[in-house]
Amino acid sequence: MSKKIKVGISIGDINGIGMEVIIKTFSDERMLDICTPIVYGSLKVSSFYRKALEINDFSFNKIKAAKDAIDNKPNLIECWQEDAKIDIGQSTKDGGKYALISLEAATADLASGNIDALVTAPINKDNIQSETFNFPGHTEYLSEKFDGDSLMLMVGENIKIGVATNHIPISKVANTLTSESIFGKLKILNKTLVQDFCSTNPRIAVLGLNPHAGDNGLIGKEEENIIIPAIDNAKSIGINAFGPYPADGFFGSGNYKKFDAILAMYHDQGLIPFKSLSFGSGTNFTAGLSAIRTSPDHGVAYEIAGQNKAEESSFRQAIYTACDIYKNRIFSEEINKNPLVKKK
Repeated sequence: MSKKIKVGISIGDINGIGMEVIIKTFSDERMLDICTPIVYGSLKVSSFYRKALEINDFSFNKIKAAKDAIDNKPNLIECWQEDAKIDIGQSTKDGGKYALISLEAATADLASGNIDALVTAPINKDNIQSETFNFPGHTEYLSEKFDGDSLMLMVGENIKIGVATNHIPISKVANTLTSESIFGKLKILNKTLVQDFCSTNPRIAVLGLNPHAGDNGLIGKEEENIIIPAIDNAKSIGINAFGPYPADGFFGSGNYKKFDAILAMYHDQGLIPFKSLSFGSGTNFTAGLSAIRTSPDHGVAYEIAGQNKAEESSFRQAIYTACDIYKNRIFSEEINKNPLVKKK
């Protein structure tokens, strides 16, 4: 592929580790062979962190629009002119304010096709709340912006875990789950495995909701009444879905290695084993949308912000994953074209 992939990057909370990992990532010039990065932020904020990290031989190429991005350079679009107050390691209103400005600018360019993919640095889901952002997280925000059903999919080298419910209280999980919603997530998961990860006839494991996957109804009826019918529906349209499996034994026995992906019923059921197995090298991918968005598998990490302790490996992997998905979608589109349709 001759075209360099344009990857837009929102900087996240300015008091967290987002700008740190961005600077560390693109201080390695080899990353510029992977893509053309376009950061949506502020030169003053980047300069603050560059000095804090004592990285003197690095600078962003300031541009006015994504079309002006230069290959082999880290580019930056100035999203605000005023001095942003940085309180390293603190949750502040400004931290959320500028995170949202960055995210909105990057999302607008993604929707307009000015960038090919979006990688989001971590936000604080509390301080970013505003009149224009009333969402539990990036996944829900982007699902509305791109008007689609999405799936939070955690992607590691040897494991992929999606979640049937996203950022909701545990007390609401059982009442939120329906056979239709689980069936919908299985369809998204199967499609993304084929289209975005080039899997052939992928095998999907489905976890139970209750301990021991309900023990035949002894510890809960959700498996029998909701999850199994969803699996059966998936099988009826050719999806290789299996389960439901008790989550503890499934991961403890290594059974997860036999499947291309896993569908967990709620956030922590999926993310605790994922981060135990892949933390620092995993990626969060918003599957199911027309747009491509990934993020690192960590949060704002206030406790280490500004101390040069933040590891950029997961952020790098988020960029690799976004670029791979972009290429895989082009490949999938090419091989699935109708050969009888004449090219214009």
